[in-house]
Amino acid sequence: MVRFSFCGHDLVALAQGALYWPARRALIVADLHLEKASWFARGGQMLPPYDTLATLADLGALAAATDPAEIWCLGDSFHDVGGCERLPPQACETLAELTASHRWVWITGNHDPVVSALVGGETMVEAAVDGLVLRHEADPAETRPELSGHFHPKFRVHRRGRLVSRRCFVMAETKLILPAFGSLTGGLEAHHPEILRAVGSRAEALVPVRDRLLRFPVAA
Repeated sequence: MVRFSFCGHDLVALAQGALYWPARRALIVADLHLEKASWFARGGQMLPPYDTLATLADLGALAAATDPAEIWCLGDSFHDVGGCERLPPQACETLAELTASHRWVWITGNHDPVVSALVGGETMVEAAVDGLVLRHEADPAETRPELSGHFHPKFRVHRRGRLVSRRCFVMAETKLILPAFGSLTGGLEAHHPEILRAVGSRAEALVPVRDRLLRFPVAA
């Protein structure tokens, strides 16, 4: 758990790709993409159907470790609007336990503009919470401090002759983009033009590693 400051707020970057907000005891994740494998299976591309269970297991373990009062999911929590209905029974049970144990808020995204009430929790398009705007995709015109997801940022470095890729946060003056938390998600390079269009050219990639937060300038 690595603390850092964003627009006057004390936040914690977690190596698992989540954000913890101590002042609110809030755990924040983005882009779970639950039931992505089953979505591909419907089109004939067969993938191991364990992505949802793996993602929920990781999220449950993180919730147990941080003991949050509330959990915010910043959109694309399901890979498509029918993802809720395709949840396997074990995943339904796990998700029901999680949403019943915390204040749980689903921010809707482009993949899941509607979230079924069957999974519990509250649903919002976006929210303004204690001076921070929480939404799925960063709005370049937004001047208020903002937390978002959508782009699945990753950062690559050469280390000892190897190319190493890690999920990362992208932070600019008033914008913080979270990495994808889902177990079956790809990602965009932190310097991708679409990310820079959303946050501006003066940004940095934050890579939490154990007890350190590595910072890298992001340039086009």
